[in-house]
Amino acid sequence: MTDFAIAAEPREENGRRASRRLRRTGMVPAVLYGDGKPALGLSIEARLLRKLLPDDRAYTNVITLEFPKGKETALIRDIQMHPYKEEVLHMDFLRVHAGERVHLHVPIHFLNETTCAGIKAGGVLHRALVEVEVEAPVGRLPEAIEIDIGKLLVGESLHLSQITVPEGVVLLPLQHEDDKEIVSIHNPRTGAEAEEAPETTA
Repeated sequence: MTDFAIAAEPREENGRRASRRLRRTGMVPAVLYGDGKPALGLSIEARLLRKLLPDDRAYTNVITLEFPKGKETALIRDIQMHPYKEEVLHMDFLRVHAGERVHLHVPIHFLNETTCAGIKAGGVLHRALVEVEVEAPVGRLPEAIEIDIGKLLVGESLHLSQITVPEGVVLLPLQHEDDKEIVSIHNPRTGAEAEEAPETTA
């Protein structure tokens, strides 16, 4: 189900003071929850996270948490970062298992941006969405939703209902009849002309 694995250790102490002590030893506090089981406090070596987290695939793929006695499979659900340091303060993991359908935010990647017809004609690209929430089976979660904008013209836009997603993947906003705009090409002269238009008085 996954190519990502990381060593973890259960932890008994909770609270801010315990977390600060843990971080001073080079460990990061975390919690594992979900699947109808009690939440489990755990700790992971900060150096291992520095290797794992730069890989964007880690955020949409199943992670195997390897404990001294047993394993758990999970998704990264939340990461709390230091306000100004490249340092992980805390992580949340959600337990998952084969066959389960889960919700996850995945990034949107735009293809053929440099050859887009509307941009080549002088239009300005507006990205209304950079990610979208999807539902998909564990093991088939897309790493990204790819959208080809090569033929998009000035004045045109694309909405969620107009794109094709992998089999088994559901775009959750559409389940709520929220057909969000994803991307559009604007005419840059529209804004300039509006600013130059003379004011009218009653």
